[in-house]
Amino acid sequence: MRFRTMAYTTALLGSVSIASISHAQPAADAADQQDMADPAEEQATSDAVTTPGAAPTEEAEAGLEDIVVTATRREERLQEIPVTVTAISGNSIAESGVRDVRTLTQVIPNFNGGRNQNVMQPSIRGVGSSGLSVGDEANVAVYVDGVYQGDPYSTQIDLVEVSRVEVLRGPQGTVFGRNATGGLVNVITPDPSFRARGRIAARYGRMREDASDIDLRGYVTGGLTENIAADLALLYRKNDGYITNLSGGEPFGETRVASVRGKLLFEQDNISAVVTAAYVDTNDETASQQPFQGNSAGAPFAGVILPNQPWEASLNALPVSDYSRLDLSLRTRIELGGVNLETTSAYMKTRVHQVADSDASNLLLGETFMRVFPRTLTQEIRLLSAGNGPLTWIVGAYGYFMEGTQPVTIVNRTSPTAPVVPTLLSPRAETTSYSAFAEGTYRFGTSLFLTLGGRYTTEERRFSQKVNNNQLPFGMAEANFNKFTYRAALRYQFTDDANIYASYGTGFKSGVFNTFGTAPTAVDPETIKAAEIGIKADPLLWLRTNLAFFHYRYDDLQATARATTGAFILQNAAKAKIWGGEFETTAQPVDDLTLRLALAYTNAKYDEFPNAQVFTPRPTGGNIVGSADVAGNQLVRTPEFTINAGGNYQWDMAGGRGHLAGNLFRSSRVYYDYLNALSQDPYTILSGELGWTTADEQLTLRLFASNLTNAKVAQQISPGPQGTYIIYERPRRVGVGLEYRF
Repeated sequence: MRFRTMAYTTALLGSVSIASISHAQPAADAADQQDMADPAEEQATSDAVTTPGAAPTEEAEAGLEDIVVTATRREERLQEIPVTVTAISGNSIAESGVRDVRTLTQVIPNFNGGRNQNVMQPSIRGVGSSGLSVGDEANVAVYVDGVYQGDPYSTQIDLVEVSRVEVLRGPQGTVFGRNATGGLVNVITPDPSFRARGRIAARYGRMREDASDIDLRGYVTGGLTENIAADLALLYRKNDGYITNLSGGEPFGETRVASVRGKLLFEQDNISAVVTAAYVDTNDETASQQPFQGNSAGAPFAGVILPNQPWEASLNALPVSDYSRLDLSLRTRIELGGVNLETTSAYMKTRVHQVADSDASNLLLGETFMRVFPRTLTQEIRLLSAGNGPLTWIVGAYGYFMEGTQPVTIVNRTSPTAPVVPTLLSPRAETTSYSAFAEGTYRFGTSLFLTLGGRYTTEERRFSQKVNNNQLPFGMAEANFNKFTYRAALRYQFTDDANIYASYGTGFKSGVFNTFGTAPTAVDPETIKAAEIGIKADPLLWLRTNLAFFHYRYDDLQATARATTGAFILQNAAKAKIWGGEFETTAQPVDDLTLRLALAYTNAKYDEFPNAQVFTPRPTGGNIVGSADVAGNQLVRTPEFTINAGGNYQWDMAGGRGHLAGNLFRSSRVYYDYLNALSQDPYTILSGELGWTTADEQLTLRLFASNLTNAKVAQQISPGPQGTYIIYERPRRVGVGLEYRF
């Protein structure tokens, strides 16, 4: 009933938006509207790297292009906003071997896209959560075309026909606000164009175990009427199993992804509306656990098979994750003279079926069978200033509504001959959240800019639990959280091409119930206070340099623990301190060569964490669960140093244009437990592409390689009562590609 009422409310707001559109007064020139709607032209202004195979533009010959971002909910030059943002174009993403949001790790400084049980668990500058419960949300917020991806499973996003991706580092507690204590990933896809165009792309690659990798994509857009345009983006991706099955049979690791996204754009005079419908269906076996350093509860038993090399597995249960999601959204914009009215309405329905083998052996000792059924509604209304006056501002209101269930069956046995006695948990979670926000920037004279913003959030969480189909006595538990977050920034533009800024802001992630638990008590909210100073400068026409330093106070951070059943739950660590810096540079020393480099240093330590859950290996296999004071230890999933480097070189070749692109990512040691006993050694991932494009820019041929050196990299190391398992990133992949534009 609650969710139905929320749905009616959201539908009503969306209807009001459409009604407002139908009665708005004309104000804009039709030609201007078409230019605004054309994603090809938008991409040209936002891409820092010239399209492979294309001749350099006059702007590129004169120097680096301006990058326009929407990090402040309005279009602004990247170099003129007091926020640390990295923007990467769709072309650069493809060249770097990046397929989805999680693997942005390879191109974004201080971003870690870790994963556990097929759930992305991102962190930025050491701030990130690792919850798997329905109703829990990552504290690195992910948006797609202005729509917040709330539940943990909705962040599995393939980057299909993307204009650019913006990653904002630091808490975004005002205009974005919701649970963005660590930062924000903003995926921007092109809106339909009235100019007919399209592309078809195919890639074929090979991995170990003779596994084939197929990637097929298509995109088409064009005008349907004078006022309506449409587009369609398609993806089909499939790779065979590349993980050796030591128990015999077919290799593990097969993945199949099919997705479709369609948009309708309506424009008339000063109004526009975009309706989006998207569906994705995924079957993934890549979360094939293997014992880390041989630590499995199955080790002492006869007949056990334990892998000891990367990309090997011996499992009792197929580690499958069946995932599907339906997304519907409506975005509107009305230009009302001196102000613009924008609305975003969205509905999301997700279905997950997941199997995990917690002892990571071929014996039936620990298994988890889980289903997840969340539904979310979001509604946002924004009013923004227009024009070029000294004051620019935005005010708005936001509503977030979620309900979901997460039935899970857990099997834990002390030996292969012990009786199988499963435990069935049937939790239900609901979230109702409202917030109001405002932010403004005032220009003093021509060089000094002051930004002030705030957001107030009120939130109600509800939780019920059944154990073996028996309702627990507390019924429906409730918890309420209210918080005001704010941000202040001062920017001084000391030349046309250089500025310095300082900012101070706060972030808030609300408390949450442990849906794998049986207690009616929510985990406390976490808060963060962040100070940052930075310099953005284009000292030469062909050189861009950005430098930022940050310092965080991170309180009551929500940290992962394991229940006696082995299920993942959350606990509160007391305090952490995080400080560091980032340096980014882009250079175009000659017309056909673009180089980029990013260096990041992060010192992230627990200040207070007296009762951290720790695991001590048993001599016979498995772990003893205990607690310890881990103050002074490094935060999990937070390397001290990272390097991102890449480049693109183009030249005339065989009547067309050749291009060579490469990307290097280097990370220092990454810890995965609070004792800092389980870690990934320092590693390097190298990817590249060699291609040729015809003179008419219609046909492109490619040779590509990702993880060229076949680095053995952990995407997750997870200790639990049944042992410690590791899941590796994909091995080397090499192949060919063909793309046709029309």
